Amino acid sequence: MSGIGDRIAPITGSVIFLFVAPGVVAGLIPYWISGWQVGPPLGGIEPVRWAGILLLLLGGVLLAETFTHFALQGRGTPAPVYPTETLVVTGSYRFVRNPMYVAVVSLILGQALLFGSLPVLAYGAVIWLTVHLFVISYEEPTLSRSFGAQYEHYRANVRRWIPRLTPWTPGE
Repeated sequence: MSGIGDRIAPITGSVIFLFVAPGVVAGLIPYWISGWQVGPPLGGIEPVRWAGILLLLLGGVLLAETFTHFALQGRGTPAPVYPTETLVVTGSYRFVRNPMYVAVVSLILGQALLFGSLPVLAYGAVIWLTVHLFVISYEEPTLSRSFGAQYEHYRANVRRWIPRLTPWTPGE
């Protein structure tokens, strides 16, 4: 069983990466684009803002949960320079293969809806496309090489972007 000393590096690395990557991509850049100024609601529909708030709340909780699983269960970070030692298939990863990216895009889209910002909405679409291309060209092949049959079994049962309605268990 690993002690707290074995967890310090993954926790510290994950916290640093959280501020560097999602903090910039889902926080700083949308701020630069919108100034976090509230404009007219998108489509002229005020309740769209509530959907934005919901996306922000869900995205924030999901991001915290995924980073926690990477650090504590995977004993690594989301950063490619310090990857997890084990394949993380618990928590939200039982529903969708890329919940961390789903969280980041949700945070960006939530801001777009809350602030009524088409430029932030467009930025969110660009980020999703960029992440999608990264996942299929680098991340999935790397995970397949690193975790072999375990990852392939997981990949066959849990979709990339659209969550399952029921949680997957490795025995399925």
